[in-house]
Amino acid sequence: MNQSPIITPVTRRNFISTAGVATVGALAASRFAFAAGGDELKIALIGCGGRGSGAAGQALSVPGNKLVAMADAFKDRLDGSYKNLKEAHGEKVDVPDDRKFVGLDAYKQAIALADVVILATPPGYRPFHFEEAVKQNKHIFAEKPVATDAPGIRRFLAAAQEAKNKNLKVGIGLQRHHQAGYLETIQRLHDGAIGDIHTMRTYWNDAGVWVNPRKPGQGELDYQMRNWYYFVWLGGDHIVEQHIHNLDVANWVMNGYPVKARGMGGRQVRVDKQFGEIYDHHAVEFFYANGATNFSQCRHQRGCWSSVSEHAVGSNGTCDVSGYRIKAKGADGWHFQGKDKDPYQVEHDDLFAAIRGNKEYNEAFNGAKSTMTAILGRMATYSGVEISWDDALNSNINLHPDTDNYTWDTTPKTLPDADGVYKVAVPGVTKTV
Repeated sequence: MNQSPIITPVTRRNFISTAGVATVGALAASRFAFAAGGDELKIALIGCGGRGSGAAGQALSVPGNKLVAMADAFKDRLDGSYKNLKEAHGEKVDVPDDRKFVGLDAYKQAIALADVVILATPPGYRPFHFEEAVKQNKHIFAEKPVATDAPGIRRFLAAAQEAKNKNLKVGIGLQRHHQAGYLETIQRLHDGAIGDIHTMRTYWNDAGVWVNPRKPGQGELDYQMRNWYYFVWLGGDHIVEQHIHNLDVANWVMNGYPVKARGMGGRQVRVDKQFGEIYDHHAVEFFYANGATNFSQCRHQRGCWSSVSEHAVGSNGTCDVSGYRIKAKGADGWHFQGKDKDPYQVEHDDLFAAIRGNKEYNEAFNGAKSTMTAILGRMATYSGVEISWDDALNSNINLHPDTDNYTWDTTPKTLPDADGVYKVAVPGVTKTV
């Protein structure tokens, strides 16, 4: 893993405008563009968990693609993924033992063998892996979120610009952007169906996810990586790892990104040490430059009201965005009547069509900004203070170990006490910028 480049302070204005920077280096653009037509594309899978295996399966469902390399920190994860993919896709999975790479630096070897890489490790590693894939001139599908702290966002953003300069195609796993119902509903909102939108409500309230119990003699890094969801440097907390989807939709509806946030959160139910250091609930108000507000909730508590949804209120009506329903004043209600194809598949169909057709395609900038939105929300709940976008983005608090050369002896910054309990953020005390 390479050292992060030195980056000058970033303002919200120049961060957002990055997506519109003109591509430079016409020679680089032509050099790294994949030849058009039906040529076979070789794929490498980096991160062989459930989402990585799912993404690989979707990529292999696109004609002309072949999986040629796999990498994971854990051999058992790689072996299980290979077995399932081979059974499902047969000869399209061509990964002999000498192209299966295990270890913390295995990603570099797998990336080198492919035309397209799928990045699906724990999110904390995404900036390093994305940077390496761009360095090796590969097209990329990266799962969300794309980082877990502000230094990681800035590193990812720098690599995203380099990918744009090289004409590399980048897809990000925010699949709602490839979902027919969302596309038509939000286009209608942008066309003024409910007037000026001033309020949104976004939710990811559900029961929570898996836990892998600690094993006798297990190293600390091994344990945290097996339970990456519960450690902020690896997963970002569930406001970043899951609620990003709803926050991304809010940004999409608003045609922008929040300028500040304030909120509250904590642990009431998932308080055992097995749940690491993350909260089990967050409630955040995100404020946009035009005065609009997104009231956001995410919760991991069983037996409670559950909702994964987005809703908008405008000067002339309301919209259940995730339900594809619009109700304008004085008008009949509208409901999307089309058919939704599997958006997880469509996002791969679109990416590979762009690669083969050499069409401009780079979702990295929005992926970074929506990830930063979620990180801003976490910063607000952990600290208990109002935080601006600019202060959050320019934070130099790095959650990662002070090295890019990870080994199994690398010590995470988050460590348990003598009883195996991890320190949890305390509003009013914890500093996040």
